[in-house]
Amino acid sequence: MPNKEERYRSLLPQIESLVSGEADVIANMANIAAVLHDTFGFWWTGFYRVANDRELVLGPFQGPVACTRIPFGRGVCGTAWKEAQTVIVPDVHLFPGHIACSSASNSEIVVPVFQDGAVVAVLDIDSKDFNTFDSIDSLYLSRITSLLYH
Repeated sequence: MPNKEERYRSLLPQIESLVSGEADVIANMANIAAVLHDTFGFWWTGFYRVANDRELVLGPFQGPVACTRIPFGRGVCGTAWKEAQTVIVPDVHLFPGHIACSSASNSEIVVPVFQDGAVVAVLDIDSKDFNTFDSIDSLYLSRITSLLYH
């Protein structure tokens, strides 16, 4: 079985092809979430969109029911939005202010999505395992999210 980086490298052209001819960002988010979820078997894979200056609202996702709204600066998603940088959490139970949408989630990565220099959404991925995410995930997920506003 290919390692994580090899799987990401093989996914990039597929995702580029999926989004290149489609201008609707919601459709592209949906396909990106589905491809990532299917390829890696994550517990939850999806997007939260900036709804206003105060909260994120649930966007396209794969996995169990999720929190619908997340306040600015709260939890892992709100922190990634506030700091405008990727947040990797090896153990969500140790993250101050973690919002537990599912008790089955044990580690998480949240990658901000930028348009014209501003965070307009975040890609949130949860795993049932601890210590799932690392700099390889951060690198490739940042590349993937950059395709949304090309």
